[in-house]
Amino acid sequence: MPVLCSCCSEKRAVLKRPKTGHSLCKACFFWAFEEEVHQTIVAAKLFRPGETVGIAASGGKDSTVLAHVMKLLNERHSYGLELMLISVDEGITGYRDDSLETVKRNQQQYELPLKIVSYEELYGWTMDAIVKQVGLKNNCTFCGVFRRQALDRGAVMLKVDKICTGHNADDVAETVLMNILRGDIARLRRCTA
Repeated sequence: MPVLCSCCSEKRAVLKRPKTGHSLCKACFFWAFEEEVHQTIVAAKLFRPGETVGIAASGGKDSTVLAHVMKLLNERHSYGLELMLISVDEGITGYRDDSLETVKRNQQQYELPLKIVSYEELYGWTMDAIVKQVGLKNNCTFCGVFRRQALDRGAVMLKVDKICTGHNADDVAETVLMNILRGDIARLRRCTA
């Protein structure tokens, strides 16, 4: 016998939330997720009316969900935010091309302004050029540092007050494990606080 949604008691549950143990249908899961995000925004006083918020948009699932939820909640709860998408083109042939197309579709779907900042525009070279110089070893480290800086520079160009980035629990767990393996206590404290 199928398990019914523990929220609406009408539809068949499609997942069980590990955090709460609730079995939820798709619609109730979306509502619960959106409500959790809203409560976090309100409780932590993350935004003030009139602020401009940049949404880091990679074209992946996390940033696409973030753009959707921020747009939805801004309208539903009248946050009074000006939202815009900021995307970084690292200049990696065959890697960023498709995801930038997704970002452009997101821009149209959510009707948000989009700024694409490129390594070439900001630094005068692409990630492909860096790899030719330094090789494949440590290129992810270079790319991560440059990407965060590019987001910051894009935010300054757009006069953005705050930047939102989308992450999931796996990303957080990976960061914690990486900092443990590196013995980086300072970063471990920051990512678990």
